Amino acid sequence: MFQVINMASLEVLWIIHSGFLLDYKGEEEIRILIDPFLEPLGEKKREYLKKLTDIDLLLITHSHFDHMGNACELLRNNPNTKYVAIFELANHLQKECDTTNEGIGMNISGTWYYKKNGFELPITMVHSFHSSEIGVPTGFIVRFPHFSVYHPGDTGLFYDMTLFNKLYDIKLAFLPIGGHYTMGIEEAKEAVKLLDAKYVIPMHYKTFPIIDADPRIFKEKVENETSAKVIVLNPGETHIFQI
Repeated sequence: MFQVINMASLEVLWIIHSGFLLDYKGEEEIRILIDPFLEPLGEKKREYLKKLTDIDLLLITHSHFDHMGNACELLRNNPNTKYVAIFELANHLQKECDTTNEGIGMNISGTWYYKKNGFELPITMVHSFHSSEIGVPTGFIVRFPHFSVYHPGDTGLFYDMTLFNKLYDIKLAFLPIGGHYTMGIEEAKEAVKLLDAKYVIPMHYKTFPIIDADPRIFKEKVENETSAKVIVLNPGETHIFQI
């Protein structure tokens, strides 16, 4: 008699810039939106505002406009969505957005457990090397069962990334490669080595002329020097992981 193995999946949609939608389908379906900045989409912005519904969690890494972006609009469209940010930014969003959404203020190295029908999903906040008008810049590690996902927000390279892998066994990392405001291709390649992630998706490039970078060069360098697989998405494209 054959044993039926129930596989979970994680569908990753790169919206644009540093914005991702994670749609996890396992014991529960959980939809997580990170750093929604829709303005570069132009006419497609309205389409996305309608498309991004039934969001369980909204994670904001820091207060810069290209990360906090359209958070208030999306929260108003999704009154049941919880938002998570550094303590000071969570308080600011509560006043700025003027919604009834529940805000979760966190701090560096803290873990909050999102609970849905008995299923618990750990969300860990980690530090980033960047700047922020409100609070400090952060990243998030979302620990799906057997598949941790790291979103660093905007960051430069720092050696503590090695600890993230040791503590949380990073499987998928979203890494900025555009340079100027964040890591460039060479620094992001070294970040892959520190994280020892299985999969990498580049982000935070080409949105503005000053952060023009070629993800194909990043992919070639990383895959020549590490065992990681680089998945290059175009804005609006998705990739599904069986986990």
